[in-house]
Amino acid sequence: MMKKIFTCCLLIVLIGQAGCKKDYLQLDLGTTLPDDKVFADPVLTARFADNAYNFMIDDYARLQDTYKGTTGQLSDEATGVMVALTPLWSGSYLGANPDVGTTYPRMYQGIRIVNTVLAKVDEVPWSGSIYNPKIIIAQMYFLRAMFYFELVKRYGGVIITDRVYSAIEDIDVPRNSYEETVNFILKDLKSAEDILKVESSKNYAPSTDWDAGNYGRPTVGAVKALRSRLLMLDASPIHNPSGDAAKWSLAAAASKEIIDMNKYALQPDYTNLLNVDNSPEYIMIKVRAPRQLSGFMNDFIMSVGSGGAQGLLNPTQNHVDLYEAVKRNTPTGPIISSSPINMAGSGYNLQDPYVNRDPRFYANIIYNNMTWQSRQIQMFEGGTDFKIGPISYTRTRYYCKKLWPEIYKAGATARTLINYIYFRYAEVLLNYAEAQNEANGPTVEVYQYINQVRARVGMPGLPAGLSKADMRTRIHNERGVEFAFEDIRWWDIMRWKKGAELVSQTLTAMNVVKNGTGFTYSIVPVEAAYQRNPFQERQYLYPIPLSEINKSKGILLQNPGW
Repeated sequence: MMKKIFTCCLLIVLIGQAGCKKDYLQLDLGTTLPDDKVFADPVLTARFADNAYNFMIDDYARLQDTYKGTTGQLSDEATGVMVALTPLWSGSYLGANPDVGTTYPRMYQGIRIVNTVLAKVDEVPWSGSIYNPKIIIAQMYFLRAMFYFELVKRYGGVIITDRVYSAIEDIDVPRNSYEETVNFILKDLKSAEDILKVESSKNYAPSTDWDAGNYGRPTVGAVKALRSRLLMLDASPIHNPSGDAAKWSLAAAASKEIIDMNKYALQPDYTNLLNVDNSPEYIMIKVRAPRQLSGFMNDFIMSVGSGGAQGLLNPTQNHVDLYEAVKRNTPTGPIISSSPINMAGSGYNLQDPYVNRDPRFYANIIYNNMTWQSRQIQMFEGGTDFKIGPISYTRTRYYCKKLWPEIYKAGATARTLINYIYFRYAEVLLNYAEAQNEANGPTVEVYQYINQVRARVGMPGLPAGLSKADMRTRIHNERGVEFAFEDIRWWDIMRWKKGAELVSQTLTAMNVVKNGTGFTYSIVPVEAAYQRNPFQERQYLYPIPLSEINKSKGILLQNPGW
């Protein structure tokens, strides 16, 4: 596959279909042009460059049938009936295709396009066109950095290629080190940022970023956000076992650069973060028009009782337990205090488990007896939304509200908006709080920025006097709640090296029994088929696909343990 990736030019422009005929670009089905024609035309060159965006990771549910299966279902965040995820749950990654085997070739396909553009861009007759070639170059540097980031966080050090290989070259080359891969990404990000800071085009200016028709392309803020995320990975236990504070300081500084831009802000309403056209919190998202979600919604998210074919994304009780209990002076008054539900005096009551919780719980989770789409959700046996046995119903007595806008009703709403967020401002604030705490302990700024995220939903600030370890625990919990179902939890667990603690823990569900007009609640284990095998050290890095190893004449080495 690697040889095929390096020597075949992918033929995708806008329509998203791939081919493999040397030096050709597919414009329409059945229509091709040779490279010398493509790069003789600024419009075709720009379209060819845009093709690289098609290879970005761009949706939450992507691990089975292109619209089912999330990385949250690999972690303690959720479970559900997912045939394609079973090998991952067992730790048998070498036989797994979702994410493990597909991301590696996909990223190199995108890299191939980027390298082709960078090699040819100076040959294009740009004079008189609407395009600034430097802006196209900046996008290519950013996209290559993004592709390599997706590789390094999964596989560690990988093969670095910054040029197009010819058909006759020997491309069996060894992997670069993890450090070399990180430095290569940082170099591309600097190149992108240096251009985006000063250059303008018809659709882009440093002061205003992209116009509405180009929203979703990289900006200075997006470059800085990817750098922040990369340096957080580099500073975390997976790559910083000694806890070198200098690495954490670099990560903190990268996030602080974004804060100091004074360009982004938290969206006031947390409940519709994924469902707006634009937001002050968005740093970069996947551009999407309202989507026809009959497959994603009806066949993966929605309960059968609400008209779905099967509701397979099931939040665990483990995740639900992350939401703090809150206290108010009056039932509808402001929150005056909060604490983890297992803390003495929290006020949490298992027999009334869904009252007085962090407001983000009500934004993220569908639970028993809540009002949803003008009816009460019924998670008890014999109720509308749960049955013992049929796998089309939730295994945990929860469904995911965050990815199911209430406006979307079976047979009534054809489309709804669910954006894929690459970077949002809340992550920057929590990245800074985490990195600063690891470097310098729970300083005033650590409290300031984590409390800013909590205040958005009316949550009170964290208690004063927390130790560094206690603050770390609270930050980890805050990320689990704030970024629920946003493709972050699994990667956080990996970089924290908490697989044995969080992935291997017993996944639990809420058992609901209806008693007249009331309910009895008890926490029970999820069925054995949806539990995880004991997490192994080797799982922190995915194995390089065996097809690549086998074709490399022994040069491409596998990750440890695989």
